[in-house]
Amino acid sequence: MSSEKPTRDDDRRFETLTVTHGEEPDLSTGMGDVTSPIHLASTYAVDGIDMDVALEDLDPDSDEFLYTRLSNPTRHAVEKRIAALEGGDHAMAFASGTSAIVSTVMAAVEPGDHVVAFEDLYGGTNTMLKELFRDKLNVAVEFVDATDPEAVRAATTDETALLWMETPTNPLLRLCDVEAMAAVADDHDALLGVDNTFLGPYFQRPLELGADVVVHSTTKYINGHSDSLGGVAVTDDDEFAGEIGFLQQVGMGNVMAPFDAYMVLRGLKTLPLRMRQHETNAAEVATYLESHDSVASVHYPGLDSHPQHDLAVEQTDGHGGVLSFEIDGDLADVERFVAALEEFTLAVSLGGVESLIEHPASMTHSPLPAEERAELGITDTLLRASVGVEHPKDLLADLERGFEAMDAGRTDASDSSGAADASEAPASTD
Repeated sequence: MSSEKPTRDDDRRFETLTVTHGEEPDLSTGMGDVTSPIHLASTYAVDGIDMDVALEDLDPDSDEFLYTRLSNPTRHAVEKRIAALEGGDHAMAFASGTSAIVSTVMAAVEPGDHVVAFEDLYGGTNTMLKELFRDKLNVAVEFVDATDPEAVRAATTDETALLWMETPTNPLLRLCDVEAMAAVADDHDALLGVDNTFLGPYFQRPLELGADVVVHSTTKYINGHSDSLGGVAVTDDDEFAGEIGFLQQVGMGNVMAPFDAYMVLRGLKTLPLRMRQHETNAAEVATYLESHDSVASVHYPGLDSHPQHDLAVEQTDGHGGVLSFEIDGDLADVERFVAALEEFTLAVSLGGVESLIEHPASMTHSPLPAEERAELGITDTLLRASVGVEHPKDLLADLERGFEAMDAGRTDASDSSGAADASEAPASTD
């Protein structure tokens, strides 16, 4: 695993960085906080008037703070730590994952530009690209099957400013070859952005594979406890970081709040431990589902049966805790299945220590028209599971409970239908 190696520009390893980087105790104050305090102040006192200092000259690393929208000590600690974990020079933390994405895309494009995006994106990102950038900002957006690098290459032109990828995708766990995407972007002087929310920096570091910028919904695995909303963009491109930073601080002013930043710092301390258990549990759940007679298909890159398993092994250090599967039945079967679950909570989002299950067609991807969902393979019987860190045997027992309820419901429906047919039969003439 590459996390066993020292990270770029630092002789400390991943597990160590998650615990301490960005919040080393400052003994000069006489306090020496082991964990970074929550700096709730919205404004900061300054020594005096200095006509030669511009806002962009303020250096948070030197404890130069003026106004929390511009920079905040707790948020700055988050930005330093996540930048180090992703191997980037700059990180900008936002109020949500969506705000991180919209600011990053906005920094990369202008009216008249062209964007090539993975067709199998999170529904909110798909809608954002179409309804904001395409319809309102005159940015052409083309969705392609990015599992095929040649399809991406064919769609990319000299007008293309940005390639936008998720890998694995939400909810079908499809992959793109990040190095191949980077080569296409370089050939056309375009930027490559990768949403790394599903795997996080513990299992995948797209900057090392040639991406220009990486985004996360920190709400998910980075925080890991379903109690904080946030997002982050990471890059090692100084100029691009400046463009994103302007939108974060001034152009949109959509920054991560200090309390959320504190929660993210706390969550990051256990990121490696959590990710290892998420993956262990997800692999066991995926294997169980793949062998179940009531399951039509399972989407999880860690399975040998996944069509891109070899690519997953090549470009990642693990397969994460998210999978999706299709019930061999109809919508009524799915409804019975999820209603019987006790350990898997029916809810959107993912990446928390608790197991969640959701129905993409009616929840995360409901903004997409039914015909688009069908084209992507998001059926009414598809379920996405975020496998938590509970004991895997309890999770398997819970899924079995769901299947038993589904089978019982089918039997009851069949019996009711038979009784109705019998009551409608003509009386015997014997």
